[in-house]
Amino acid sequence: MTQTTPTPESSLVQWDKDHILHPATSITMLEKEGPKIIKGAQGAYIKDQHGRELFDGIAGLWCVNLGHGRIEIAEAMAKAATELDYAHTFNGQSNNAQIELSRKLVELSPPSLNHVFYGCSGSDANDTLVKIAWQYHITKGVPTKRKVISRWQAYHGTSISTASLTGLKGFHQAFHLPLDFVTHTLTPHYYLQARNSESETTFTQRLLTSLEQLIDEEGADNIAAFIGEPIMGAGGVITPPDGYWSGVQKICKHHNILIISDEVVCGYGRTGKPFGCQHYDFEPDMMSTAKGLTSGMFPMSASFISDDIHNTLREASQQLGSFFHGYTYSGHPVGAAVALKVLEIMHRESIVEHAQNIGQYLHQRLHDTFSQHPYIGEIRGKGLLAALQFVQQKEHKILFAPEDKIAAKAASACVEQGLIARPLPSIGALALSPPLTITRHDVDVIISKLSTAIGNL
Repeated sequence: MTQTTPTPESSLVQWDKDHILHPATSITMLEKEGPKIIKGAQGAYIKDQHGRELFDGIAGLWCVNLGHGRIEIAEAMAKAATELDYAHTFNGQSNNAQIELSRKLVELSPPSLNHVFYGCSGSDANDTLVKIAWQYHITKGVPTKRKVISRWQAYHGTSISTASLTGLKGFHQAFHLPLDFVTHTLTPHYYLQARNSESETTFTQRLLTSLEQLIDEEGADNIAAFIGEPIMGAGGVITPPDGYWSGVQKICKHHNILIISDEVVCGYGRTGKPFGCQHYDFEPDMMSTAKGLTSGMFPMSASFISDDIHNTLREASQQLGSFFHGYTYSGHPVGAAVALKVLEIMHRESIVEHAQNIGQYLHQRLHDTFSQHPYIGEIRGKGLLAALQFVQQKEHKILFAPEDKIAAKAASACVEQGLIARPLPSIGALALSPPLTITRHDVDVIISKLSTAIGNL
């Protein structure tokens, strides 16, 4: 048997630089510094090409909720792949894993969301729900209801439509985006967006008044849906002010505008509840999920719709013949088996309750350690989702200039201490979203490494 000589590490680095177009990466920086190659992972730690162990303070990309290297998930994946490696779900074809997963997801989801559509990513989940909103209104006899309201600083994906929904302008420039069906409203960030002496209640009312004005300007008969993350993720881990979501729901219901809750980051226990919307007294008409659904081990999304919307799609199918939407990997039997095992572990280990309890400890330690720091203006988040807001001048909430790259510098300083945290450059903040399985000791490790890193800035 011929022995294959392993490719030298230096050759792998060069091949990567020469041939791979990385997401969200500066090509010139990659060519200069080379890729960061991850060689292994276990629990809350990953190992890079230099053999260095790093605490994964962002759970991969907000997704490895159950920690790395869960053998029983890998075994479930292998078993599923040997029994049924692939089967499409077009034309009414299904598989046992998809059916069983759907039953469990409906039990877990808000009461009115009783129907599920599967894809591969958060981007395609949100794209799917926009198309469903359009078909819903067309079938209801209001085809002009086409526009979707999003928020500045929101993140909803990077496909052509979802990058348009995203309210981070870096995702628009050089792409002819946003598309004309998207309009953005104000960011619900009290700390940075409130006016001098404006109370939280007054700030909320100003946001809602602005939303009403936008609907009047665009025309309610032209607006199909409002999309929002219960807590904004990549845009800053921004928690909404009191009364915001209940106010948005009241306005949308009045104008027959569907609400899409983007739970790609918040869903499956990240915030200390099964879904983020359950914190904020609103029940969406549709909900997008991904990431934690499979704990990052398989690319899969689940989009939820209400009974009313499903009944309307049934009516449309009588006219059109089919629901003309879908993906090759929708309802993938291996992905569904992985998701089933993840949900089983979450139930068995009381992961949602654990995330709530450990999340409270994380936020307590963050406040105890950083609330008096001269360059930390706000500590925000919920559950095991948190961010530190850097400010150059604390009293007047003056941010560092973008060219200071404070978030990137902080993230690099964290790596030097053996911690991965996520820089959020659009707002100059640093995010944490560790695996939901971490312990109080792990929190203490995070705080220790973070404190040293920020002290070295």
